[in-house]
Amino acid sequence: MSPLRWEVLAAALVLAAPVLLLGLRGDLTADEVVTRLPWCLGAGWLAVTLLRWAATPPRPRPAERVPAAGAEEPPAPPV
Repeated sequence: MSPLRWEVLAAALVLAAPVLLLGLRGDLTADEVVTRLPWCLGAGWLAVTLLRWAATPPRPRPAERVPAAGAEEPPAPPV
């Protein structure tokens, strides 16, 4: 998954908002803000990846083999 997808960028912007606001308020220097913004992009990418993984339905199991016509049926599995 590309780190520049729209949902990743949106999540990164939400996570970067407090950092940007602290920079505007003067609590963080410009250097500290620039240093922390890539971490916001990485956290956004991780959050979207986890959400996509959790939202993906499980893959269906492969169907059991059907015996060919005229072949003996396999024994029933033990219970």
